[in-house]
Amino acid sequence: MGLQIPFDNTYVTLPERFYTRQGATPVRDPQLFAFNAPLAQALGMDGTGDRVELARVFAGNTAPPGAEPLAQLYAGHQFGGFSPQLGDGRALLLGEVETAQGRFDIQLKGSGPTPYSRMGDGRAWVGPVIREYLMSEAMAAMGVPTTRALAAVTTGEPVLREDGPMPGAILTRVAASHIRVGTFQAFAARDDRDALQRLTDYTIARHFPNADGPMGLLQAMMEVQADLVARWMAIGFIHGVMNTDNAALSGETIDYGPCAFMDRYHPDTVLSSIDRQGRYAYSNQPPIAHWNIAQFASALVPIMGDEDEAVAELTEAIKAFPPLYEAAWLRHFGAKFGLADATPDDRPLIEAFLTHMAHEGLDFTNTFAALPTVPEGMEDWARRWQARLPDMDLVARTNPQVIPRLHRIEAVIAAAVAGDFAPFDEMLSVVTAPYAKADTRHTAPPAEQERVTRTFCGT
Repeated sequence: MGLQIPFDNTYVTLPERFYTRQGATPVRDPQLFAFNAPLAQALGMDGTGDRVELARVFAGNTAPPGAEPLAQLYAGHQFGGFSPQLGDGRALLLGEVETAQGRFDIQLKGSGPTPYSRMGDGRAWVGPVIREYLMSEAMAAMGVPTTRALAAVTTGEPVLREDGPMPGAILTRVAASHIRVGTFQAFAARDDRDALQRLTDYTIARHFPNADGPMGLLQAMMEVQADLVARWMAIGFIHGVMNTDNAALSGETIDYGPCAFMDRYHPDTVLSSIDRQGRYAYSNQPPIAHWNIAQFASALVPIMGDEDEAVAELTEAIKAFPPLYEAAWLRHFGAKFGLADATPDDRPLIEAFLTHMAHEGLDFTNTFAALPTVPEGMEDWARRWQARLPDMDLVARTNPQVIPRLHRIEAVIAAAVAGDFAPFDEMLSVVTAPYAKADTRHTAPPAEQERVTRTFCGT
């Protein structure tokens, strides 16, 4: 019978100017090195026992029944500069499945060139595939809205990059959708009001069925973005490339490129090698999310009647984002300190802890994981905190013991390049149980010679 995926595709019913239909480019020798069986079961897949067939399907060599592969069009602001046409340059949406938990896209990433490849080869090498697999599954285990990793294969073909030939790989990604701020921007830039209206209606029906028109969609999108970025901040996560084409309307973390978790805490931390001005520094993530929302609001103007009135209404509406974010920040950071009922009066207590961490260069994850033990010199702070009667069960449930640390990921990638995937398997098992005690190899910050100070965009 073979692999059965219960496809129920809807994006393909939109006009063809939203995408380009095409199949994947077959690869020479697909080999499955990771398969997320629990996720596959949740998606209603059957016949997942044949690893050879799984490798062929998740490499794009075999199209499963019901798949309608396509590359999606979108635009985007990249580091503040607008590109009117980007699109899936190395990815294909195979289709969608409907489950009790909602509708999900299944996408191949690294499956070959498309009309949107912009001189690229449409491929991925094993490093970025491993990084996204580990990061996205760790985020999911921590309860952060995120795309998921369903499978990963090596292709048996080299991929040429700056450092020379690298082993090729393809990731199968699952997402609530791949509708981006940049998807709206693409049609706004073309003044395609019909497409904008269709996209708005589709997005509301798929993600926010209670939203009332464009203004309701904007409000719902602001709420999920505020919560998402507050969750990032509460675990020390730096996305690294918060372009509008990497901002999902669903409120999921998407496109794990030069991303990382901080080791030493400092609010101005920048790890992305391509972020030379610090635009996407840890502390800049909330205002950048607000900026991205403003771009989304601008893309809605053409379908809102009188332009001047629409601009005034949307400008007023997006002022709601900062208080939405502040409330989410207090909720998630309050939980880290066991304060389920945190109020604005608790903010100075939380900020004092963070200030001390930054001044002392303390490890973000381990300092929180050690609570109720506090850093040296914070005894007075500890007395004020204990006076708030923190819920220590909440502290334990909220502060991960282990994260996918950058230096550990780099070591796993180096091993995989040499053909050894055992370190990947081990790290995946550890980071997907983030609140369990783990070996110090996985919890210890990097030694000075292990420290990675720059991440690179996944290509």
